[in-house]
Amino acid sequence: MQPTPDTEITLTHGNWQLIVSPYGASLRGLSRRGADGTLEEIVTGYSGAAGKVGGQGDVLIPFPGRVASGKYTFEGQAYQMEQNDKEGPSAIHGFLRQVLWDSEQPSGDEIIFTTGLAADAHPGYPFTLAARVTYRLDDGGLTCEFALGNLGDTAAPVAAGFHPYFTVGSELIDTDTLLVPFESYLEFDDALIPTGRVLPVGETEMDFRSAHAIEQTEFNTCYCTPRRGPDGRASVTLTDPSAKRALTVWMDEAFDYVVLYSGDPLPESHRRRALAIEPMTCGSDAFNHPAWGLVSLAPGGTFSGAWGVSSE
Repeated sequence: MQPTPDTEITLTHGNWQLIVSPYGASLRGLSRRGADGTLEEIVTGYSGAAGKVGGQGDVLIPFPGRVASGKYTFEGQAYQMEQNDKEGPSAIHGFLRQVLWDSEQPSGDEIIFTTGLAADAHPGYPFTLAARVTYRLDDGGLTCEFALGNLGDTAAPVAAGFHPYFTVGSELIDTDTLLVPFESYLEFDDALIPTGRVLPVGETEMDFRSAHAIEQTEFNTCYCTPRRGPDGRASVTLTDPSAKRALTVWMDEAFDYVVLYSGDPLPESHRRRALAIEPMTCGSDAFNHPAWGLVSLAPGGTFSGAWGVSSE
């Protein structure tokens, strides 16, 4: 049977359960069975393509975030992409969120999604790519790997991002504590486009380098300059102190940026109910600020990385 946008696949390993879909290679739910036997939601999920709210679980390739006015210049050539951002005249979150990917399931706890991006498929992006996203469960939680290959004859601008929402079981994230050991963030204008300024988090409401309660902080924030651990990973930790539940989203060295989004503009059913923690290999609008992590991928080259989540 051919997959549809509503097709969903469940993977399990030990106490972990993952739900994914070939439609956009999307992450539609992650849970862990607690001591009492009930499944505790970790990545807030949905069922059926129409049930998605606020980009839940989307894979953002070949760029995450916005490209201002859909315009950019690469290797001296100017390009104009479709302005498909509902918030304003920009391009947003790449091209593969509404594509049915091919899938291969080597085991009950791993799945590999693959697709391609043709040079003539999208105005303003005349580059040919192969994309692969792998989801894998083990005793420690979820690992998500991506790989992008340049199948064309010229260099291609590429990046990757992911858009999961996380919960530690609280009714609202306001009572949760948050640890974000990143030193700076991108200043956005009212249209959520970076101004070009990279600001230190110190003495701002965006400073969560020491864990403290979220309270009324509103996030639509692109953090950068991570403090990495001895293993080279950056991480963000969300905790519900009252329930003694915590989760950590980790990112390998391919990811120097993370967007946090509290969902304040979303419908009441989703507003501040979960926190989007979005691993990104580049900053928003990196197509116009290449120093913010944009990769110029040579013909025949591959760009890859991994992120994941563990839970206590």
